[in-house]
Amino acid sequence: MSKLWGGRFSKKTNKLVEEFTKSIHFDQKLAKYDCIGSLCHIDVLKKAKLLNTAEHKALQKALKNILASVENGAFFKTINGSFEDVHSYIQHLVEKKAGKAGLKLHTCRSRNDQVVFATKLYCMDNLIKTHKNLEGLRKQLLKLSAKTKNIVMPGYTHLQHAIPVKLASHFLAYVEMFWRDHKRLSNALNNITLTLGSGALAGTFIHAANYNVSVASYVGGMPVKVTAPDNAMDTVSDRDFVLEALSALAITGMHLSRLAEDLILWVSTEFDFISIDDAFCTGSSLMPQKKNPDILELIRGNTGRLYGNLTNVLVVTKGLPLSYNRDLQNDKEPLFDSFETVQAGLVVLTELLKNVAFNKSKIEQQVDNEALYATDLADYLVQKGVPFKTAHSVIGSLIQRKYKTKTAIIDMSDITLQSIHPSLSGRVVKAIINPKRSVAAKRSVKKRK
Repeated sequence: MSKLWGGRFSKKTNKLVEEFTKSIHFDQKLAKYDCIGSLCHIDVLKKAKLLNTAEHKALQKALKNILASVENGAFFKTINGSFEDVHSYIQHLVEKKAGKAGLKLHTCRSRNDQVVFATKLYCMDNLIKTHKNLEGLRKQLLKLSAKTKNIVMPGYTHLQHAIPVKLASHFLAYVEMFWRDHKRLSNALNNITLTLGSGALAGTFIHAANYNVSVASYVGGMPVKVTAPDNAMDTVSDRDFVLEALSALAITGMHLSRLAEDLILWVSTEFDFISIDDAFCTGSSLMPQKKNPDILELIRGNTGRLYGNLTNVLVVTKGLPLSYNRDLQNDKEPLFDSFETVQAGLVVLTELLKNVAFNKSKIEQQVDNEALYATDLADYLVQKGVPFKTAHSVIGSLIQRKYKTKTAIIDMSDITLQSIHPSLSGRVVKAIINPKRSVAAKRSVKKRK
């Protein structure tokens, strides 16, 4: 097979080099975006009068035919893995389908520019897809918050009982995290500018105005314009857009991991706050009783891969001189893996959360812990004019008395309570040690509309 770059060489490429440098086994995922880039490129060539109408029509027909085969999956069943990369293979198919016109497809074009276009469009498409998956999870969390709005649970710091909170607030905390992820993904998307015309690194002889074309008809109406580059050297060597996507995905993965960890704790025998539908759990090959939250554990574990993918590309790009270097081939696998990992995690976790049951009685048992109300008791004293530092010390002594004498605070006599502080009484502590009163007393947080 002829290579896009083979004219200067008098020898065939060594087979070891062929195998070492080829990328078609993974960059075939760019096939759709390469075809779209080529369709845009032939529009540029026609505008520049480098293709006549018949040639343009032949190339367009060939490329649309290949694009259709990519979208219906037939392309991947017949792909020739002996080619160096998917771009070379598509060029080969175009030449077979379009005849002599196919020889003009690579006019004023470099794979350096071709690859970055396809990778940017891949990112744009998958950032939008990830947005949709993320929104599905956020909506499910909002449904759970509505479902659990009347359940009060212990809030935790350091994984120790802290203050009573609504279970709904726990889910809404993740809604906030995933909203920030939404904004990060949007920022990564908005920072991508699709360009053609960089050539290898210095531009082409085609006038910049000819590069103003649209990909909307090929990407579901997405209003994306293609333009000439501001700086060709930067364009062919830029992978900031990859790093921004990987960073946003890594942070999203971290939030998925935190949510997974909370659910893993809650489903344990020690907590027993929730149960997960059998269809979303696995068992043990040895222990018949086991029901394991493997999906949640894998979501948690996959976060390490996302961090590694980001670090991988940061290291690849950190010392590259301008402009394009073959090292940049190594951005694809981490990028593909991160998108696929996060998208799969978002989808499966959304479905899992639709199949969670809450053990309300078990959760409410935990808010019987009187120590949860220490802050409420201190706040009561503050509202009675006691300086907070004094109130903190007083209630600390009360909790110490509880544990030392093994006497519940609500069972302490008025004499005992008032010996700790005159403002305390049995009536007061019984009123304050109440989960619903505790959560209702917190007014500084804005109500979600």
